[in-house]
This record gives sequence, C-alpha cells and structure tokens, in this order.
Amino acid sequence: MRGVVRSNKPAGGYAGFGSGMNAANQGAVFNQANQADQYTKPGQQVGTRQLTVDDVVVKTASTLGVLIVSAIVSYFLCHQNLALATPLMIVGALVGFVLVMVASFGRKQDNPAIVLAYAVFEGLFVGSISFVFANLMVKDISAGMLIGQAVLGTIGVFVGMLVVYKTGAIRVTPRFTRMIVAGIFGVVILALGNLVVGFFNGGAGLGLYNGGPIAIIFSLVCIALAAFSFLIDFDSADQLIRAGAPAKAAWGIALGLTVTLVWLYVEILRLLSYFNSNN
Repeated sequence: MRGVVRSNKPAGGYAGFGSGMNAANQGAVFNQANQADQYTKPGQQVGTRQLTVDDVVVKTASTLGVLIVSAIVSYFLCHQNLALATPLMIVGALVGFVLVMVASFGRKQDNPAIVLAYAVFEGLFVGSISFVFANLMVKDISAGMLIGQAVLGTIGVFVGMLVVYKTGAIRVTPRFTRMIVAGIFGVVILALGNLVVGFFNGGAGLGLYNGGPIAIIFSLVCIALAAFSFLIDFDSADQLIRAGAPAKAAWGIALGLTVTLVWLYVEILRLLSYFNSNN
C-alpha cells in the first residue's frame, strides 16, 4: 500500500468531503430525540417484544459489521484505481447523508433496510477517505499504522464516554442536549462557510482543513462534540428501554451510534494526518 504515488495536495482538498459528517450527525441527534418521543407517547402501542440492551448491541454490531466490510471493499478499490477515491467519497457521503435525513425526518429510524443501506454507503465514504488520508496525505507512517491509531482512538473515546455516562459524571439534561446541538450547528455553518470562501480564494477557505493551528483547533472541537454526542445516544437508548419501546427501535439507536462513531473516526484520522502531513 505504501507503493502508491503520493500527492502534495493539501488535506483540505479531499478532507472537505468529511464536513458532511457534521450535518449527518446533526440529523442523528434529531433522530434520537425524535425516536424517543415517538415511542414514549402515552398509550403508544409498543409491540409484542420490548427493547433490551441485547437488541441494541446486536443491531449496532450488525450495522457496524456491514459498514466495515463496505469500507474494506472501498479501500481496496481505491488501492487498485486511485481515480475511484473521489467518486466513492462523494457518493458515499451524499447518499449516507440523505438516508440519515430520511430516517430522521421521515420517522423511519427503525427501518433496517434504511439503516443497513446507510452502513453500505457510509462504508464507501469511510474506506475511500481512509485511503486518501493514509496513503496520500502523510509521510513517515504506514497506512495501517495511521488507520489503526484512528480506530483505537475512536474505540477509546467511545469506551471513555460510556464510563462517563454510566458513572453519571456528566448528566444528559435538555440544556446539555441543546448545547451539543448548537455546537454541531456551529461547525456545520463553519464548514459550509469554509467551502464557500474556498471558491474565491483558491480552495484555502477559512483554513479549517489546511493542517494549520486553526484546522487543528477545529478538528479538536469536532472530536469533542462527537464524543459528547455519545452521551445523548446512550441516554436515548436508556429512555427507550425504560419506556418499553418495541425491539425494532434498536435499529434507530444503532443508526445514531454509527453516525457518531464514523464522524469521530474521520475527525481523529484527519487530526492524525495533520501531524504526519506531507506538507
């Protein structure tokens, strides 16, 4: 894999596709709140079997499994033909975003076909952007090492936030949720502003993806928001289980957790690439 031809193109040239994850995560946060409301209304028919923690674990593992397989296929397609990297990123990000919006605003959070389709297309995005970061944007580190560090970092943050939630160190209150949602809106607006300004200054934008100090700070903010979003995901799962939601609600929880995991992984990978950049 290290034998590919490297490019000195600034990370922002490709990393800009990752900005869509902020908007997708906003939809996932809405998805969790919407789903909790849908299943906790008085007199709501909850189905024949109630949601359990096992349901959440199984459905999330299934969704992540599909995403990982799709990402591996996408990665090796890019390895065989570099020209596929950009199309796979664009198609994966856009279709994945549309599916999250359909699930969130169409009240189809518990539709396994939509959730698994999201996993397939988001896997295309994850695999292709991982290939670009790990093979074209860095030096003095192997692709496997960089991706491995990003995966371990993602798992570490996930486990850490689960501990934080279980110990009650941070309580998920309506105010906390509003703050996280506002923060996500903020990074989405900044990412869109960066894209627009980039059209007029040769792609430099606001400097959010060029690997400089502003880019590092922006990436750290995104990582923090993604981490805190896990608390909202965990709390939503708890609420649904306590409310006696039907087992199929696990698909919506799996979708929210997967969106947050992908966003966190991409931001950690982006940050690591800054410190091992070709530039």
